[in-house]
Amino acid sequence: MPVLGQNQYGKAATRVVRVARAGATHQLTDLTVQVALSGQLTEAHLVGSNAAVLPTDTMKNTVYVFARERGIASPEAFAAELARHFVTSQPTVERALVTVEEHRWERLADHSFVRSGQETRTARVAYRADRFEVLSGLTGLTVLNTTDSEFHGFARDAYTTLAETTDRVLATEVTAVWRHTAQDAETIAAADWNADYATARERLLAAFSGTYSYSLQQTLFAMASAVIETLPGVAEMRLSLPNKHHFLADLSPFGIANETGDGAVYLATEQPFGLIEATVLREGAEQRIPVELTSPA
Repeated sequence: MPVLGQNQYGKAATRVVRVARAGATHQLTDLTVQVALSGQLTEAHLVGSNAAVLPTDTMKNTVYVFARERGIASPEAFAAELARHFVTSQPTVERALVTVEEHRWERLADHSFVRSGQETRTARVAYRADRFEVLSGLTGLTVLNTTDSEFHGFARDAYTTLAETTDRVLATEVTAVWRHTAQDAETIAAADWNADYATARERLLAAFSGTYSYSLQQTLFAMASAVIETLPGVAEMRLSLPNKHHFLADLSPFGIANETGDGAVYLATEQPFGLIEATVLREGAEQRIPVELTSPA
């Protein structure tokens, strides 16, 4: 006989843009919110009873109401408020998982902005039995070093054709997720999530630019370590770094030498690409970030 396993339902891709117009300089917040609820939903699946089912349209409306009436201090704080609301207001809901993506805009003037590439700030908050689990992160952060990167001494077999190099362009598009130790409501409310995010992003960038790289794996570990060493509230980091390959263009058919150095021309390729992923933990911490959270689509 079939038996119902783990299940959840919710509202995905709720876009909410909040504009704060106090004074001449406006503040713009642009989010995509996803809500997933789980709990006492067996009857909904087995006999079609909706008595325990809060409509997903209600979840969407709640996102807009909370944004309007409570504001959006940070993706983490906003997600935490929503997650706790759904669990504490519905007796059949035992766990709420709220995921928030913040889309970056750069200011042009007091009320003018430009979308900042594809970089996106993320937050994922789970709430159950008076405890929170908070994951912060970012995606689409593209970085590049024009030197201070090598790759040689690697394993070879009959099909290896890659040439060794002691000077290469290193580029990647960072997807990072970090788990906070904060779990109770008081700690969640007191945390400065925006400051912590800015610090984590700055440390990722500083470690990327400041690490002489012999492999992208080494660079990944340095980047994650820099965040963990700087922010005591971070227990775990997971990074996904696709290797955005830049190969020297072959100009020999035209009688032109094209070697690493001043004026070198590279072919930037999109696919296929190397993909380096790893989790880095604070000593003694438990690995809990799902692997699929940082794998590119």
